[in-house]
Amino acid sequence: MDTNSKLSNEVGVVLVSHGSSLPYAEETFNEIKDKFIKATNLPTEIGYMKVSDPSISESINILKTNNPKIKRIIALPVFLAAGIHTNIDIPILLGLDVLETDPRCPDGKYPEDHYLSTADKVDFDGEITLTSPIGAHDSILDIINKKITDILCDIELEDNIGILLVSHGSRLGYNKEFISEIQSKFDETYDLPNTYGFMELVEPNIPTSINKLLSDNKKIEKLVVVPVFIAPGVHTISDIPTILGLKKYTSEHDDHHHHMHEHNGHHHHHSLDKIDFNGEILYCDPIGADDILIDILKEKIEEVL
Repeated sequence: MDTNSKLSNEVGVVLVSHGSSLPYAEETFNEIKDKFIKATNLPTEIGYMKVSDPSISESINILKTNNPKIKRIIALPVFLAAGIHTNIDIPILLGLDVLETDPRCPDGKYPEDHYLSTADKVDFDGEITLTSPIGAHDSILDIINKKITDILCDIELEDNIGILLVSHGSRLGYNKEFISEIQSKFDETYDLPNTYGFMELVEPNIPTSINKLLSDNKKIEKLVVVPVFIAPGVHTISDIPTILGLKKYTSEHDDHHHHMHEHNGHHHHHSLDKIDFNGEILYCDPIGADDILIDILKEKIEEVL
């Protein structure tokens, strides 16, 4: 992008994130924002759907205050897959039409205490463009490969390694389409046995996927689990490790290097199946502010300019 163009004065960007009760996600998104501004020279703010600040409406106010000439705002959901948040919640929070009927509330009338009802309205007289989320971009595979390579740097027995890609899960079908396409591309590229599983809402769940992978590949001794999430948060730091039965998980945000962790072999998480594995589980960090991700976000903006 031309850093001296009129465009950089008239267009602003809101990188939309979910928000987290833990600080790691905000740290990651601040890094993403800084790298994105450096790559595009576009005025950019982060807007959180809920939990974190600033909210989406507040981020737009910040853009307007700091850049009075802005006539157009591009809202880019920094989500890997489409779903309720990208197709319903974010459009509502931006004052735009929803992309489909909300299965949670088909009549569109939310309770008074629902965050979609209590959110401040966006105050902007110009044009707001909402892009699609990231999707099953080929470059996501490059990031996943980097995560796996980092954690396997001291491992030689590749024939005894399996890979599990973990996605969140969604009431809508887009999340499953996303991770199944990513896993299919991964399978075409790598010889390692691999599969995918969901943290919640969708089958197959994590234990079911692991047990099926181990049943089909009985020689697996080490299982690399890749959380296909943008930023660390409760799901990646607590929920998924708990389901996996890891004794301890330390994020790279705590001490800036990866850890390998043994599995206890007999963990239950609510009503989930037992994971029947006596080998070692190696748990990767999520995507984070990888330079490849920044390139993808830049492409998403260029598509709508």
